Amino acid sequence: MKTRIWLAVGAGALFSLSAAAQTPEVTLTRIECGTGAKPTIVAERFSDTFAYKTDLSLTFTFSCYLIKHGDEYMVWDTGFAPGSNANAPKVGIVERLAEVKVKPEQVKYVGISHFHGDHTGQLSPFANATLYIGKGDWDGITAIPPVTGANAAGFKDWMGGARKVEPLTLDKDVWGDGKVVVIRTPGHTPGHSSLLVRLSSGKNFILIGDAAHFHENYESNGVPAFNYDRAQTVASMERIKKIAANLNATVIIQHDLRDIGKLPAFPAAAN
Repeated sequence: MKTRIWLAVGAGALFSLSAAAQTPEVTLTRIECGTGAKPTIVAERFSDTFAYKTDLSLTFTFSCYLIKHGDEYMVWDTGFAPGSNANAPKVGIVERLAEVKVKPEQVKYVGISHFHGDHTGQLSPFANATLYIGKGDWDGITAIPPVTGANAAGFKDWMGGARKVEPLTLDKDVWGDGKVVVIRTPGHTPGHSSLLVRLSSGKNFILIGDAAHFHENYESNGVPAFNYDRAQTVASMERIKKIAANLNATVIIQHDLRDIGKLPAFPAAAN
């Protein structure tokens, strides 16, 4: 009888250890990939209902993110390339990754929120990565000529099949365990996406690309006049808000300086 009990306890302990071993550590790190050289007067273009006072100006930030899932890595958005314009970072993403002992060739996936240049300026170094991009945006990049506003040059290494690309028509569970999910949030561009990251601690974050550009935009479902589709923009913001409520997730508006503090300062990671 005692032998059977110890066998049962031992088997349960082994099962618990096995389950723990199979649960990967998931962390999230913000990397600074540019800061506005001067404030942007948002009333000019960022509301198609004239919602903001003419003196409302905000300094935008341009963020990149590193997601660690066990021993594998994903990069989300790549900001501006250093030296490319007045808003570009002084230190590139490759150098920042080196500070946390990650090489570009270790990055398994690169996800982008959308095809604009302030999110796609440093894609080239990730030669071994599979690129995740909304199909609507991929179609815009590969069109002849490319869609206006698409940074087609930034994707040249993925053209012609030299690197792996997966145009997404649905949400994408990156590692298949629900921890990191690319979420379809079209509207700003045809294939715009956001990223849900569920950390080991139980904390959840949603990186929303340009689904909204700043707090006032997000809180009022404001739609910039330059967005691709108004109805899709509003529907995507509503979806993000419902996911955030259901998962108790922190929404990070990637361009809003006020959201930088929601994650630890680089090189520390949220875990």
